[in-house]
Amino acid sequence: MFEIDLKSRKPIYEQLVDKFKSLIINGVLKPNEKMPSVRELASQITVNPNTIQKAYKELERQGYIYSIRGRGNFVNEKFKKVDENKVKKLKDEITKNLLELIYMGIEKEELLNLIEEIYQNSKGGENSD
Repeated sequence: MFEIDLKSRKPIYEQLVDKFKSLIINGVLKPNEKMPSVRELASQITVNPNTIQKAYKELERQGYIYSIRGRGNFVNEKFKKVDENKVKKLKDEITKNLLELIYMGIEKEELLNLIEEIYQNSKGGENSD
């Protein structure tokens, strides 16, 4: 279910948060579906349980999951799929960064390749087989 990149500069808990968000947004994990327990997931992917707990707390803070004491964590049915303000802010940042790269002389083809590479990596390379 999860592939953790131990060579990545991104902390493991952030990798878990990103993966769970992707699974929730894409409907793989359904609303009110029970999440794997911290112990279960920790042993499954050989990660410290505290790391799993940190990822779950971040997912709860962002509104993707909720917890019920003694029962576990569940996918939140009320999470917002798209926060329009955040999308606009991110697009503005991307535009600013792309313009800077263009001014530095980066070619269009290289930028498109970069976008494609990022997109493929975010999907776990599932379309590259």
